[in-house]
Amino acid sequence: MKIPDLSVAADAGVREWSGAPEAVKAAAGAAKLKFCSLDLHGVGGKNELMAALDKALKLPEHFGNNWDALADCLEDDDWLGAHGIAIFVRHVKAYAKTYHADWETLSDILGEAAEYWQERHKPFWVFVG
Repeated sequence: MKIPDLSVAADAGVREWSGAPEAVKAAAGAAKLKFCSLDLHGVGGKNELMAALDKALKLPEHFGNNWDALADCLEDDDWLGAHGIAIFVRHVKAYAKTYHADWETLSDILGEAAEYWQERHKPFWVFVG
């Protein structure tokens, strides 16, 4: 699977990815994007998901550990930085199977954040593996 040019904001969004996370990290570095890796292995439920997101994405201190706060933080210019971000999410299948509603909500929020940043010409990539 070939990784897209991560510097192209118009192509950014949430994508399925079966390749290695190292390829995403290298492409993010080449595009001068912030890179974050979120591992859902062993994460149980919404509270643990929020804690994992906070840690992996280094969310702002005002993050309130709920869906609305997550959406707000992902659309925060100070958090995103100057160039954009690439997020790699691993071990999704087991989490999504057990916590389907939470995964669907998170997927929607990530997709909405990608659209928000696309309108502002900043890459916001999420690779789901």
